[in-house]
Amino acid sequence: MSGEFPSAKQRAASQAQSQADRTGKSKDRASRLQSEADRAAVPKHGL
Repeated sequence: MSGEFPSAKQRAASQAQSQADRTGKSKDRASRLQSEADRAAVPKHGL
């Protein structure tokens, strides 16, 4: 995650990834959410 204050998308992606890691389910969804959060961080943080 970028910055000290993660965006809502980054928090949702983190939670989805955590759940996917624990259960082994919804890995595609977690990956998609993480990609969306990463793309959204580019204009916000200039990465």
